[in-house]
Amino acid sequence: PEAACTSTQFHVQTSPDQFAEYWNASQAIASIQVALAANAPYLLGKELWRETRIPLFEQATDTRSEELKEQGVRPRVWFGERWITSIFDLFEENVRYFPALLPITEDEDPLAVLDAGGIPQLHELRLHNGTVYRWNRPIYDVVAGAPHVRVENRVLAAGPTVVDTLANAAFYFGLVRALAEDDRPLWSQMSFSAAEENFHVGARDGIDAQVYWPGVGQVAATELTLRRLLPQAREGLVSWGVQTEEVDRLLGIIEGRCLTGRNGASWYRDQVRAHQDAGADRAEALRLTLLEYRTRMHSNEPVHTW
Repeated sequence: PEAACTSTQFHVQTSPDQFAEYWNASQAIASIQVALAANAPYLLGKELWRETRIPLFEQATDTRSEELKEQGVRPRVWFGERWITSIFDLFEENVRYFPALLPITEDEDPLAVLDAGGIPQLHELRLHNGTVYRWNRPIYDVVAGAPHVRVENRVLAAGPTVVDTLANAAFYFGLVRALAEDDRPLWSQMSFSAAEENFHVGARDGIDAQVYWPGVGQVAATELTLRRLLPQAREGLVSWGVQTEEVDRLLGIIEGRCLTGRNGASWYRDQVRAHQDAGADRAEALRLTLLEYRTRMHSNEPVHTW
């Protein structure tokens, strides 16, 4: 199952003071990300959710008995349960809710390292954090002698093409910055449970998803993106210093998906159904569609143009 759940992972480095804003923003928009970029509608020959990776990963790693679930024991793959005010909220949850899977310790004394003017590696914290599979994971790391924190955004499948993946990245990095730096945070206007429900609706329904959004109510993910989120993503990319030509090219792909109603999952579903309508059985329809997918993937033409 692990191989079927692999993802595209975007990392956004922040200051410790801004981490909460970027993590909260990433949680709030996860539903839109997965709705627009869904690309996994089949598993073992069955047509399931538009982004089947999400429930597959949640279920495949969930070893809790029904009794433990009723007792409130958290799953190791989870969306979370609250907005945060600091990265420490997440690391504290890791310790409080999840026992260590790997009893490995290092000789480093972090406080002694700090007192000596050094930078602690925090091996145990990083190892344990790697066994808690949040859809947006907090990261502490030391690179070239410099410590930093970042958000690891883990919600998306890859593809269908390289340029589609780049468009997904542009949409995420632009939108998350715009929302994180907004004067009135989006997450102050919606409950965390609404964001979580949106996330699973986006994974289930893909580009046809209807989500709840503050100030709008129930709205199609595509309409919300066209009217509100693409302008915000554009603003965020400009703030990052991305050239206008690249902004137009990559966000134009997201716009194209919204206007055509076509992403990887919807294209794959439609092709499989077309082959079945032409007389192929499910297995043959999936095989033929995969061959077409592979050819089109190498063309690097965005999926909404297929």
